[in-house]
Amino acid sequence: MSKKVLIAYFSASGVTARVAKTMAGAAGADLYEIRPEQPYTSADLDWMDKKSRSTVEMNDPACRPAIADKVQNMEQYDTVLVGFPVWWYVEPRIVDTFLESYDFTGKEMIPFATSGGSGIGKAEKSLKAHCPGAVWKKGQLLNGPGAADWIKGIL
Repeated sequence: MSKKVLIAYFSASGVTARVAKTMAGAAGADLYEIRPEQPYTSADLDWMDKKSRSTVEMNDPACRPAIADKVQNMEQYDTVLVGFPVWWYVEPRIVDTFLESYDFTGKEMIPFATSGGSGIGKAEKSLKAHCPGAVWKKGQLLNGPGAADWIKGIL
């Protein structure tokens, strides 16, 4: 029996989207983009601006930005890879919205992230805290080539 795999990702600038699409192609996995109901503008993503949307969201641990659409038949997936850019050393709040929108109890969950300089360690702790019923596997920072080989090696 082969596992049914979903790659769910949030991408603000397209970097994480490219990695997710490469992995989906390599693994024959389904792809789902965690899209915000209200798309982010470049001003929203200006982390130097203390009043920008991303900064305000990340400074509020309870913030849960709305997601545009749902995953159909989430129960069919055995393994879910969750991809995101690292923001403020953890996953963006919209990823928390995603994790809290479904029952991942007993599902194998594998995080992957893109980052200009941060590691994935703090995000892994945060993800487990938001979704404790899942079976979390070690995540990976994927900033360039190697995503296809990595996913083939873990599945």
